[in-house]
Amino acid sequence: MRDAYSNITVRETLAISTRTASANGTGVDRYAGGAGFQDALVVVHTGTITDGTHAIDVQESDDNTTFTSVAASELQGTEPSIGAADDNKMFVVGYKGTKRYVRVAVTASGTTSGGTYGASIVLANPRVAPVVHP
Repeated sequence: MRDAYSNITVRETLAISTRTASANGTGVDRYAGGAGFQDALVVVHTGTITDGTHAIDVQESDDNTTFTSVAASELQGTEPSIGAADDNKMFVVGYKGTKRYVRVAVTASGTTSGGTYGASIVLANPRVAPVVHP
């Protein structure tokens, strides 16, 4: 099948929340359900950003325990630094790396009331299709 439903799935990494502090998202397994997804796309979606700077960092891991920042050469697009001018926006960053787990971490600074945002990872191009959705 060559349709989107059979070839992509979406996993939450950073739950939508109003944040005033730094946080690490949940690791997303690129081998979800045995599908072996070859491609990953990070989507950060914002609500109201009242103050501060919220720097997004895409991270990778072999074991879902030890995460490191992804090298810029392994990303498509730029990791956003979200501020008060970024209400109700969507930011997209491609991941070209080979690690099994991917997540989003955020470093918040200069916040009082912070901002509302979250991040998801779109997994695509599975080695085994159709995809089984949770």
